Amino acid sequence: MPELPEVEVVRRGIADHVVGRTFSHVALHGSRVARRHVPGPDDLAARLAGRTVLAADRRGKYLWLALDGAEALVVHLGMSGQMLVEDPSAERRPHQHATFTFDDAGTQLRFVDQRTFGGLALVDLVPDPRGGGYVHGIPESVTHIAVDPLEDVFDARAVARLMRASRSGVKRLLLHQGVVSGIGNIYADESLWRARLHGERPAAAVTGPAIERLLAHVQDVMRAALEAGGTSFDALYVNVNGQSGYFDRSLDAYGQEGRPCARCGTPIRRETFMNRSSFSCPRCQPRPRVRRAAPTPTG
Repeated sequence: MPELPEVEVVRRGIADHVVGRTFSHVALHGSRVARRHVPGPDDLAARLAGRTVLAADRRGKYLWLALDGAEALVVHLGMSGQMLVEDPSAERRPHQHATFTFDDAGTQLRFVDQRTFGGLALVDLVPDPRGGGYVHGIPESVTHIAVDPLEDVFDARAVARLMRASRSGVKRLLLHQGVVSGIGNIYADESLWRARLHGERPAAAVTGPAIERLLAHVQDVMRAALEAGGTSFDALYVNVNGQSGYFDRSLDAYGQEGRPCARCGTPIRRETFMNRSSFSCPRCQPRPRVRRAAPTPTG
């Protein structure tokens, strides 16, 4: 699933191509693309026609187009969703579920989703309760999402305090979108490797400064991934021009099972974590010791 850097790459591409333009016609192909819009696809298409895109915004992994009329088109990319900017004469793509045509007759915006886990919904814009710098507000459906590490209002010290109040493992908390948004499996593993922390280390057992350093690594990793256009392991994640990112060439932990750690040379290990995989260095990131209960006295 795309994480913050991949979604931000898409957001920037959309902003460059569609902000300030007006939808003349929206065609939705199939019903699943609008399943989050309760009135259905015909209602969504009709309500989008004639609307002007004011901004392309994002918080964490959540992407939306702010529209005139104080509403937003929320785009759920899911596992394989793509937003592509293409010439209207280009053939319709397989798995193309939405086509946005503009009144200037220029490029179209197309939503392609092979696995159909993504979709579109029209949502009211409301003031951001977390004080972010969104000129037009944020979608009501996004108000529960925590600030992400690349926002100006991100407060690493406050997040560290929140994490240290929990005995959950640090990786589980990094992935919790109510604690800090936008981090997924890839960038959690990369950040933990840089911080020399094992993901199952209880956050309450880590010092505040150490968690702040971990969050600084999260920011550094994500900025580096942005520079590389995100991480692409297959053709499902691409930017609006259909190009893949190449941060996968710079990964030190994620997906590197059996390869030597770039710091110490120890082979990277893979472990099961929440029905997925975690990658870490056994030497640089030792597993936390499990405290054994004292034996029960016998009478």
